[in-house]
Amino acid sequence: MAFTGRAALLAAVGSLPVGIWDPGWSGILAVNGTLAAACACDWALAAPVRRLGLTRSGDTSVRLGESADVTLTVTNPSRRPLRARVRDAWPPSSWQPGTETAASRHDLTVPPGERRRVTTRLRPTRRGDRTADRVTIRSYGPLGLFTRQGTHRAPWTVRVLPPFTSRKHLPSKLARLRELDGRTSVLTRGDGTEFDSLREYVPGDDTRSIDWRATARHTSVAVRTWRPERDRHVLVVLDTGRTSAGRVGDVPRLDAALDAALLLAALAARAGDRVDLLAYDRRVRALVQGRSARDVLPSLVDAMAGLEPELVETDARGLTSTALRTAARRSLIVLLTTLDAAPVEVGLLPVLPQLVQRHTVLVAAVADPYVDRMATARGTVDAVYEAAAAARATAERDRTAEQLRQHGVTVVDETPENLAPALADAYLALKAAGRL
Repeated sequence: MAFTGRAALLAAVGSLPVGIWDPGWSGILAVNGTLAAACACDWALAAPVRRLGLTRSGDTSVRLGESADVTLTVTNPSRRPLRARVRDAWPPSSWQPGTETAASRHDLTVPPGERRRVTTRLRPTRRGDRTADRVTIRSYGPLGLFTRQGTHRAPWTVRVLPPFTSRKHLPSKLARLRELDGRTSVLTRGDGTEFDSLREYVPGDDTRSIDWRATARHTSVAVRTWRPERDRHVLVVLDTGRTSAGRVGDVPRLDAALDAALLLAALAARAGDRVDLLAYDRRVRALVQGRSARDVLPSLVDAMAGLEPELVETDARGLTSTALRTAARRSLIVLLTTLDAAPVEVGLLPVLPQLVQRHTVLVAAVADPYVDRMATARGTVDAVYEAAAAARATAERDRTAEQLRQHGVTVVDETPENLAPALADAYLALKAAGRL
């Protein structure tokens, strides 16, 4: 129960004539007594709140950056009309900053025995599950002087999925894949290890591809054509340790890694390869295995929705052993991690031989574009020091990448905007070279 602003205003207005013409207890009682009686009648005529029925419907998932509509249905079983102000509470990250007040409050009128709907539009700013909190309803009487107030639980969860902004690159990567498969007319084709067909020799063909037995049966020289391997295993490993929490621009490094992993998974599934996902820091945070080409992308998106960076040092030995158990046969292991010198030299390099001995390993890392801008800064003493620091940081990353390459690892080090297409290009290059 609560007084409204209208009741307070009437009390203030009523106190003026009392103070002028009849100051004293009798004047105060005359004004406040009348107002109290009006408030009591208003409270009695307001629809009860606790007997209301609340149900929800609407969206259960949404991509980050898009809007989700959740409908709240309010049923009024009483004999009195409901005039109410509804506050539909959700976590603060369910809306853009500064818009939560307008988006979560609704005015509602429900006649006796009927129901009405109000829609709350969410626009989440973070991945993960957003669970509805309490619904607070303030019921007003016909005079608007006094209110009944109550709280209800109406459970509902909206899962906020990764935005997958790199899907705009998928058509161009699929076109390149069709060229490798020989389904598009091009001047050159990628190498592979699976026999495709025989064709007549043309100048410029590799003489090692000549099929001498087929040539002996024909009047022209025949060469073998190869297509990239299919049904290979790709294991995407996400490092969710403390280094993935570093922000590059407005988002953590982990978000850029998720976007690149989704593009790679979509491309590999179209190429006929099997894609699994492992997220690890000191324990398994997510594991997706054995999905079909149709189901792999929805499964990965759903598993990635709740991933958050953990502020712990990644256990490289545990990550390696878990990856080896997950990839039972020879696979392409794509490790999305950092190229910072200390974590790689202390954690990854000692256990790397176990991976490269059995698998093809590709390491992808998110570079900070601000470092490149710092490297070109000049004009002031501070700018020169920043340029020197940026040059040193770049040299350390290059040295770390070279150490990985010496172990036979393919390294991709790009900014968040370029990481996804660069990783897809590296995968296509490995497939074209027959290294999967």
